[in-house]
Amino acid sequence: MTTHSTSEHPAPDALHHRHRLTKEDQELLMQLRRHRHEIADKVPPRTPGQAVADTVAIVVGSWRFIIIQSVLLVSWMAVNVMAWIQVWDPYPFILLNLVLSFQAAYTAPIIMMSQNRQSDLDRRMAAKDARINAKAELEIELLHEKLDRMREGEILRLTTIIEKLEARLA
Repeated sequence: MTTHSTSEHPAPDALHHRHRLTKEDQELLMQLRRHRHEIADKVPPRTPGQAVADTVAIVVGSWRFIIIQSVLLVSWMAVNVMAWIQVWDPYPFILLNLVLSFQAAYTAPIIMMSQNRQSDLDRRMAAKDARINAKAELEIELLHEKLDRMREGEILRLTTIIEKLEARLA
């Protein structure tokens, strides 16, 4: 049997891909670890106007509202066409159009306010998720570094043992 010197063995770097955090990554990880509690949801309390806007958006965006409004519209038209009671809005229902236009003119901006608030909350959550993902990625890289160092140590120990055994056999 021939003996192999340590210079003939491939370096651990050649055996596997090395994972190393850059200085910037290390600093970012330390910063993310320090600000762990800031990552928690810090949703500002809703103002009364925001609460009203959210409630209006929930009510107007429901099937219950659509059904109730549809029943009211059909009833309005039926009462005025059939003249069961005094006709106050004859066909083509100009008063009804005015009421619906008034409703749309007020509910549309209120719903947009609620949507804008929800968009702000979504942006905050996306930023929080991005920070958490960056931290997780850096922590995984650190684990890879530790595993690489452990593997290198194992390979060195095994190489030393094999060389000693070869020396004994020779």
